[in-house]
Amino acid sequence: MTKLSTLLDQIDTGALLLPEFQRGYVWNRDQVRGLMLSLYRGYPVGGLLVWETEGEGTDVRGSTAGGGARLLLLDGQQRITSLYGVIRGRAPQFFEGNAQAFTDLCFHVEDEVFEFHAPSTKAGDPLWIRVTELFQKGLVPYLRRFADDQADAYLDRLNRVHQITGREFHEEKITGRDKTIDVVVDIFNRVNSGGTVLSKGDLALAKICAQWPAARQVMRQKLDQWEKAGFKFSLDWMLRNATAVASGRSVFTALDKVDPDVFRDGVEAAGNHVSTFLDAVSARLGLDHDRVLMGRGGIPVITRLLHLMGGSFADTAQRDKVLFWYVHCALWGRFAGSTETVLQQDYEVVERAGIDGLIANLERWRGGRLDVASHDFEGATTGSRFYPLLYLLTRAKGARDLGSGLELKSEMLGRLTSLQVHHIFPKALLYKAGRDRGIVNAIANFCFLTQETNLAIGKRQPSDYFAEAEQRHPGVLASQWIPEDPALWEVDRYEDFLAARRELLAESAQSFLTGLRTGARDVEHDLAPIQVVAAEENDPRAIQVRSLIDELLTAGCVEPDLDAAISDPDTGRELAVAEAYWPAGLQPGQGRPVVLELDHEAADIPRLEELGMEVFTSVDALRGFVTRRNESASGVDHIVSGPADAAMDGVEDAADFDAAIRRLYERARSEAGYHASHLLRMISEYGGVATARKILRAPAVSDGFAAMWERGRLDLTVEALIIEPGHRRWFPDVEVETARRRLEQFGYF
Repeated sequence: MTKLSTLLDQIDTGALLLPEFQRGYVWNRDQVRGLMLSLYRGYPVGGLLVWETEGEGTDVRGSTAGGGARLLLLDGQQRITSLYGVIRGRAPQFFEGNAQAFTDLCFHVEDEVFEFHAPSTKAGDPLWIRVTELFQKGLVPYLRRFADDQADAYLDRLNRVHQITGREFHEEKITGRDKTIDVVVDIFNRVNSGGTVLSKGDLALAKICAQWPAARQVMRQKLDQWEKAGFKFSLDWMLRNATAVASGRSVFTALDKVDPDVFRDGVEAAGNHVSTFLDAVSARLGLDHDRVLMGRGGIPVITRLLHLMGGSFADTAQRDKVLFWYVHCALWGRFAGSTETVLQQDYEVVERAGIDGLIANLERWRGGRLDVASHDFEGATTGSRFYPLLYLLTRAKGARDLGSGLELKSEMLGRLTSLQVHHIFPKALLYKAGRDRGIVNAIANFCFLTQETNLAIGKRQPSDYFAEAEQRHPGVLASQWIPEDPALWEVDRYEDFLAARRELLAESAQSFLTGLRTGARDVEHDLAPIQVVAAEENDPRAIQVRSLIDELLTAGCVEPDLDAAISDPDTGRELAVAEAYWPAGLQPGQGRPVVLELDHEAADIPRLEELGMEVFTSVDALRGFVTRRNESASGVDHIVSGPADAAMDGVEDAADFDAAIRRLYERARSEAGYHASHLLRMISEYGGVATARKILRAPAVSDGFAAMWERGRLDLTVEALIIEPGHRRWFPDVEVETARRRLEQFGYF
């Protein structure tokens, strides 16, 4: 048994460390709260597994110690890291993760609960105690803080918190010189079967680090370098490229037979080759930032090709052929399925027949078709495979800004060097006309404009600004593939407009890509990078999603992929374009992949679930799932306030409001076709007023509000009901103001 205080001291001195193969810290705040509450109540929290090893031959994270015996923490990283962060007030040296998960924990001496960032209304409440300060300063500062009749009980509770450092943990040790890194990694995976799971890349890297301790650090430096340039890649992806160079194989197990010096050279060479490719794809295609870098799964093939070519393209013609192959691989999902198998096939082809062989092989795989048709642009959202192609055409084919008439190139725009995605037909206008989200966010309804022009156009419909733009800058509409027939610029011809524009886009794409293959140049010089920024969102769904993500990040979850195309691993078929996608779970290595797909009619939900993904078709549903999961992790029973609680402000009968909110439900169903069955359940369980207050307290608008906005019926929202003169009496002024502000933001008044 080892006291917690001893374990923390061992971390301070560098005697207790993490093996390099461990993933970083992935807990969230509610898990930290649950751990502290369990320790406070004296509940069991599990033991620790450590590996006692010599300083030589084992790579560790965050070490400042020299040689000699060291203890490497195999099981218990999340718990010990959390406790170190709470008690010491800082992260340990080996920390990798989100420190917010254990920062600013507070304890309420009356309610005996732990919370992060005590609400502002309680900021001056002496009953809220900052836990880190308690551990660092002891009980003395609190001796005179409480009233005499409460002091003994409260100080006893604070002492119980403070004594957590004396809690003893059962510690099992793995010892013996026969324990190789392979054996220990296997043990780690067995004891962590219910926790953080190592990927194939983690396992391969664990073995590499045993022979080259700096491997992970060197690769991270290269990843950091690319991220500063606007491209974000994973460590596994970098390892895939290094494996391609060092072994010519796609599987990580091939590294078992690679000499450490050869692998070290392979990492350096792979980094150079990836940089060469990124320079080419940015300068020639204009794909100059992470959100438009399509088909990254195929880049290791290009890395392998460059390695065989001595590190550079033979000439611009060969470079353009490589880019032709790369774009078509991305458009048709060449590497969306069994990646290692497909990579190995292409490694063998590129070694045997170079880029011409790769193109011929891709053509056979596509059944002889390597062209772009108008229907290929029928996708929607910025996550579709063809969204980067639209951006590519904009940059490489000289599209011009509708306001200034200048080509969208940084060297021509001067100070106006940032672009925004613009909806040609405004979203609000289309929603009001009854179009659904899928067609509103069609790729053919997107174009890129400078921020200044986007703001100037605002919510004007095309029939109001197209003719004006063309008169001021002849040819500007054609440069953006805008159909020049004014009859198509009206909302009632929206679908015809999309069809005509898809034809123009497909013709331009086919011409450009054919030029890459044949060596024809249709740009005078390489393209300089340009910044693309998100437009100001006035869409409740987008605000909902962003608000939810911010909540989850604060709670210790990871950033998801936004507008993410999810493909079938067996066929490469696109299953969904999700608003948000957490491929490794909300916390890396814990739980199943999570998908937020709001256009569920256009997605293959059964197949996503068959592949083991947690699929949510509304923001409220995902928020509810996370709330329930976190409440369970925190160990605190959730108590829901009912209609007779303080929310009623002393009023005994709210029957008239209950009746009003039920009538609202009926009207939404009959007049707008929206079936909010969850609203009925909430009314039955909590009562009308409590239901309305729960909706108001949410950080973003509800699914029902977003649905009513899309249908142009904000009068059928709970917020509109609340601000009616006869109903305001049930709610504090601040909540009435919240309802009014939401309605005003989205154009109700």
